Amino acid sequence: MADGRRAGSERAAARGRIYRYLHRTQSFCGKQDLARALDLSMPTVYQNVNELMELGLIGYSGQYQSTGGRSAKGLAILPGARLTVGISIMDDRLRLTVADLQLKQLAYKRLPFRPEAGAAALAAELERFLDENRVDRARLLGVGIAVPGILSPDSGKLLYAPTLRIQDASLDALYRAIPYPVHVDNDANCGGRAEWFIREHQHNMAYLSLEGGVGGAIFIGDSLYAGVTQRSGEFGHMCIEPGGLPCSCGRRGCLEAYCSVRRIHDAGFTVEAFLERVRAHDPACEILWSDMLRHLAVGINNIHAALDCNVILGGFLSGHIEPWLPLLKSYLADGSFFSGDAGYLQLSTLRSHSSVLGAACHFVQEFIDGV
Repeated sequence: MADGRRAGSERAAARGRIYRYLHRTQSFCGKQDLARALDLSMPTVYQNVNELMELGLIGYSGQYQSTGGRSAKGLAILPGARLTVGISIMDDRLRLTVADLQLKQLAYKRLPFRPEAGAAALAAELERFLDENRVDRARLLGVGIAVPGILSPDSGKLLYAPTLRIQDASLDALYRAIPYPVHVDNDANCGGRAEWFIREHQHNMAYLSLEGGVGGAIFIGDSLYAGVTQRSGEFGHMCIEPGGLPCSCGRRGCLEAYCSVRRIHDAGFTVEAFLERVRAHDPACEILWSDMLRHLAVGINNIHAALDCNVILGGFLSGHIEPWLPLLKSYLADGSFFSGDAGYLQLSTLRSHSSVLGAACHFVQEFIDGV
């Protein structure tokens, strides 16, 4: 009996290794390639490939490669075999997405929403979104929710979310209202997770999110560093200007007070209209934008000095900052303790969609790890 259980466990482990390898590979992969890459016997590969095909998780990719005799068929995962939903809750709107097992966005919606509308209203918007996009609930792994705040270690409470004006709030109603598995996480953690996932699990990385607030996440050794009390990466509330501008957290001089989208809105502009004025050399807008970039450089330099790794700049504002990236990097070089060209700073690939896709990513990663 013990031998049977051990053999079953070994088969399951081999099946998982094959699926994860196929998920990562971007090139032709036949059965012999799997055997060589994973050091498995051909009978083991054949058996597990057949099982994965029966489960509807992999198939032939349609690619063929000559081996000198009969051509080999390529194998690939079937990304649409399972789906996951991500929701990003902000102070005045929702963002919703449906993603497949490669975190490819299949549907997206942005709509006005106030958190005080409550869990039932959020659940109704979710169901409407699923219906509009004809999402097959049978393939739905779960719903990930990104919130701009600090959660309790068990994700049962939203301890502090200044931009939502929420403190010490139970999330039980949210878990009860949504009839699917639900995972709630900090929005910057979600954004960082999405970037980490699509960058082929970059080993060490800091993620800095510029939204209505400013947040961050740290990835060390292929995993999120959450901190002792789940509060790591709160880059937005490092003090960069003692006694400076007031922040939503109640203190002064935080990075968030200088570099969030809210600062542009408080000046009376949308981001797009503001940057148009910067391009037109409006003096007041140029001064404000320069001040934001200079303070952003201080924050990024602090992160890099502490962690010595790549810094990924994400969130809504990152989608607009590329024309000024050389200027930002010059500010970084001027204020850096280290020499160099600030090549460690990279813009997010997903830009404003990183947090909502990162929320969806939780269930994708959980599924991949569990195959």
